[in-house]
Amino acid sequence: MEGTRRTFAWKRWVLLFIIIVVLGRLELPYYYSQPGIAQTLEGMIEVEEGYKDDTGAFMLTTIRSARATPLLAIWSLFSQFRSLSPAPKNISDEEYDERQIMLMNNSQESAKIAAYRAAGKGEVEIDYNGVFVTGVVPGMSADGVLEAGDLITAVNGETIETVEELFDHISNYKEGETVELTYERGTAIRTDTFTFSTFPVDQSVEDGQVGIGIVGPVTKRSARFDPDVEISAGSIGGPSAGLMFALEIYSQLLEIDLTKGYQIAGTGTIDDDGNVGPIGGAKQKVVAADREGADYFLAPNENGAHNSNYKEAKAAAEAIGSKMEIIPIDTLEEALSFLKGLPPKESAAS
Repeated sequence: MEGTRRTFAWKRWVLLFIIIVVLGRLELPYYYSQPGIAQTLEGMIEVEEGYKDDTGAFMLTTIRSARATPLLAIWSLFSQFRSLSPAPKNISDEEYDERQIMLMNNSQESAKIAAYRAAGKGEVEIDYNGVFVTGVVPGMSADGVLEAGDLITAVNGETIETVEELFDHISNYKEGETVELTYERGTAIRTDTFTFSTFPVDQSVEDGQVGIGIVGPVTKRSARFDPDVEISAGSIGGPSAGLMFALEIYSQLLEIDLTKGYQIAGTGTIDDDGNVGPIGGAKQKVVAADREGADYFLAPNENGAHNSNYKEAKAAAEAIGSKMEIIPIDTLEEALSFLKGLPPKESAAS
């Protein structure tokens, strides 16, 4: 009898071990995220002979994310600052990471261009070379043909260089009509025909809108700057640091201390014209910034939308009792105006 109990106990521990491994390793069709870090941009951005004596600092903010497991899914239930979101369909983790890197690179170029234009200093030369595919809609004609990283260079034999040109060429098609796209994949050049159909309801587009199923296309650009500027963001991916990159570049270009002794955190995409766009995980980034003692957090206002990043960030700051002030931002110029209007921090001015 004693031997039977020992055998049962041994089997029970083995079963428990297997359950723990499954709960911790089994991947679910979701991504788990939680607050990441708030990292100063010191040493990350170098404008040639630029100003680097700020009394405060600009800080980019991140979230930590991973493919969800049952354990992480359970863990997400115990805090409003841990969350699950559906994983993109029809895309591998490797393709997703490649897409994030592509978006980060594009964001860096936009931040540089916007900052140089706003500063009115230096020269910028830009070459446009086509449109990167970052994803496709499952079930539409691009699905199974185009892949993330493909570079579209022509529509019906006519060269296109930017996302805007691509949209201009394909915006007037009707359901059932076809279009021919030429694209590069590695060293190969391919041409395929695509049929227009209505988007699925989960794509959040206007009812009846048709397309071929390209998601989030990005213009491929090569830009040259004088004075030169370099951004070294390491493994940080995605486009959400664009606004903060632009502010740091602007500050170095004009030899101006925009921080005035404060720790200025924030988030937001940016385009070449300095328009600031929404990001994911605003509430989690607020937590990260608060942990690092940020004084202000710049958040995309989305032109006052009821569910804007700004309102999400403000609610998060109130929920954690943060003394950090949340500032709504729609453009780079708005951010610059706010910062230039700040009085120097007492500790920095004394």
